Amino acid sequence: MLLCKSKADRRPPTALCHSSCCRHPKYNKGLAFSDSERDRLYLRGLLPPAVLSQEVQLERAILNIRSKADPLDKYNYLSSLQGRNERLFYRVLMQHFEELMPIVSVPTVREACSKYGLMFKSLPRGLFITLEDRGRVFRILKNWPERNVRVVSVTDGERVGPLGDLGVQAIGVPISKLAMHTACGGVEPATTMPVVFDVGTDNEELLRSPLYVGVRHRRVRGDAYYQLLDEFLTAVRRRYGNTTLIHFSDMAHDNAAKLLNMYRTDFPCFSDELQGLGTAVLAAILGSLPKTGGSLADHTVLLSGEGAATACIAELLAAAVANQTGTTVLEARQNIWLVDSKGLVTRSRGDSSTLEDFKLPYCHSGPSDCTDLLSAVQTLRPTVLIGCGHTDGPPPFAFDQHVVGTMADNAHHPLVFPLSHQQPECTPQDVYAWSGGRAVVATCAQGDRTVAEVDGRELHPSQITSTYIFPGVALGTLISRCTKLRDEQFIAAAESVARMVTDEDRAAGAVLPPLHKIRDVSASVARAVAQKAYEGGFATDLPKPHSLLDRARAYMYNPQYRRYR
Repeated sequence: MLLCKSKADRRPPTALCHSSCCRHPKYNKGLAFSDSERDRLYLRGLLPPAVLSQEVQLERAILNIRSKADPLDKYNYLSSLQGRNERLFYRVLMQHFEELMPIVSVPTVREACSKYGLMFKSLPRGLFITLEDRGRVFRILKNWPERNVRVVSVTDGERVGPLGDLGVQAIGVPISKLAMHTACGGVEPATTMPVVFDVGTDNEELLRSPLYVGVRHRRVRGDAYYQLLDEFLTAVRRRYGNTTLIHFSDMAHDNAAKLLNMYRTDFPCFSDELQGLGTAVLAAILGSLPKTGGSLADHTVLLSGEGAATACIAELLAAAVANQTGTTVLEARQNIWLVDSKGLVTRSRGDSSTLEDFKLPYCHSGPSDCTDLLSAVQTLRPTVLIGCGHTDGPPPFAFDQHVVGTMADNAHHPLVFPLSHQQPECTPQDVYAWSGGRAVVATCAQGDRTVAEVDGRELHPSQITSTYIFPGVALGTLISRCTKLRDEQFIAAAESVARMVTDEDRAAGAVLPPLHKIRDVSASVARAVAQKAYEGGFATDLPKPHSLLDRARAYMYNPQYRRYR
C-alpha cells in the first residue's frame, strides 16, 4: 500500500501495486518517483532511469503547451495531463494561471464541448444522469468512486454561451468549473463531482450526428425535468450531507432561477449566471470607489442588454445598496435602469404587460421617448454604464463616441463596462480615447490587457469574471460547513475582493486585483463568506476557528508531489 509521510495527505483508499500507481492520476508522479520508491513500489525497469523533479516536469509541460498554436490542442494536452497526473496538472495551472485560464475556461472549453462527440474518451471524468435513471439515481451516485464529495457542479447543457444547446456534450463545463475551484480556491479534487443531466437536446445537428453520445430525443422540460433534479439533490443530501455546495452552470435562466429558489434553503447553492457575474461587477464598482469618490448608493447605473444577465446584475447591486444604506431593495432599485433593444425600459413605453418577468422590477416611471442608448444616457445622466448583451448575438446598442463622451460629461471618472462576450459594445482603447483617459474601464476580454498609454502610463483594464468569486465562495462554504448561501455573503465576497485592489492597481486602470493573486483573493473571499455564515447561525463547523483566513489557507489543496513509503 502507498502511504504518505505527511499527516496532511490522505491514505489512498485501495492497495496499488506494481505499475498501478503510475496509471492512477491521483498518485502518479511520472519520472519523479525516486530510486527508493521505484524499488519499494516494484517500478524498477518500468520507467526510464532518469529521475525528474516536479519542477522539471512543470517546465516541460508548459513548453509543450506553448508549442501548440491552436487553443483546442492546448486544451486537449491539459485534459490528457489531468487524466494521467493530477498533481502536475494543477501545479501547471496554478503556476501559469493567467496564461492558461482562457484554455481551461471560456472560450476554449465551449469549443471543446461542441466537439465532445469527436473527442470522446473511454474514461470521462463525470457523472451522466438521464430521465431513464429515475428511481435509481441514488444507486448511480454510489458508483462515483469518491465518497467524500463536497462540491458538485451541475449542468443540463441547454445554454452553453453562444453555442446554445449542446446536450450531454456540455460535460466539459462542470469539469472546467471544478478545475477552477481547485486551482483558484484550493478545493481538493477528490471532493468534487461534475454532473450532466442528459434530458435531450433541441440541437438538430447533434440529433443527426452519428457521433453524438447523448440520448437522441428532444429536450424534456416541465415536471419530468424537475422531478429528476429533485431526486438527484435528495440523493446528494442523503449520501453527502446538506453542506454540499451545488454549483449550477450553463442552464437556461428560468431553470437555474427556479432550482436556486427551490433549493437555496436546503443546500448552499450557487449559479454563475445568476450570482457570479453580478458579484464580480459589484466588486469592480466597489474597487473603483476610492478613485471615483462617494459611495455605491451615489451611483446611477444603466445596464444595456437583452438577456436576463442584466437583471441578475441589477438585483445584486440593489441588494448591496440596500444593505449599505439600510433602505429597502425596492428603494435601492430606483437608481438602476435597464435599456433593451427598444430603448429605456419604462412604464410609459407601453409594453410593460409583455415584458419578460426579470425586467419588471426595473420598469420605472420615466420618459417614453428614450428609444436608444444615447438618449437614455443624456436623460438619466448615469455614472455607471454596463453592457451585457444576449449570448445569441450582438448587443442592442454599441457604446459609441457620443455615448462615452456623454458619460464623461456626467462624471469625472465614469465607469464603462462592456461585458458582452459575443461582440463587446466597445474597446477599452476607444473608451480611453473618447473620455480623455478619465473613464474607468473593465471588460470580459482575456489575454493581454495592456491597451493604451495615457499621459505616459500604460493602462491595464481589469477582466470582470466570476472566477474572482466562485472558488472563494466554495472554500468559505467548506471551512464553515454552512447550509445555505445568502445575498449578504455574496455582497461580503465582493467587498473582500474590492479591498484587495491597491492604489497602484487603480492608477494602472484596474478595479480588481490581478489574477495572479487569485489564491489570496479566494482565501479572502472564503473568510468573508464563512464569517457571514457564522454570524447568521447557519455554519455547522463548530467551534468557529480563531482565524478564518488561516483556516482557509490551511484548507487549500497543495499539488506538490507526495513521498510514498
